[in-house]
Amino acid sequence: MNTRTFAMIFGIVFLLVGALGFVPNMVHGPMAGHELSMKQGYGDLLGLFPVNMLHNIVHLLFGVWGVLAARSLTGSRMYFRAVAVIYALLTVMGLVPMLNTTFGLIPIYGNDVWLHALLAIVAAYFGWMHRDLAADRP
Repeated sequence: MNTRTFAMIFGIVFLLVGALGFVPNMVHGPMAGHELSMKQGYGDLLGLFPVNMLHNIVHLLFGVWGVLAARSLTGSRMYFRAVAVIYALLTVMGLVPMLNTTFGLIPIYGNDVWLHALLAIVAAYFGWMHRDLAADRP
């Protein structure tokens, strides 16, 4: 799969996840033990991933960015490189008790940790290692 197509897929998935976070039946009561100052929409998406309104907005922004980045190979690579670095940082933050709510604003603990690590690895591959074939380029 070429980098531009995967950036489009990544972006669309982020948009869908961000939108899904605003659907009340998809967000269940939050896990106990974490205090957030931003409680609007706070709960576990699909019963697995902690989200709140700001988290959903971040997903939507990453989605729009991915869709726009898919317009060029260079844009797609830069998108994936940025996603790799940002999501690697979020993975580490999710493991640190003092940072796993991003200063009380966005929950990034629990299942978000392994998901963020997986996204960082996939993004790093497409940002730095994957080489599009000549037939894949516009």
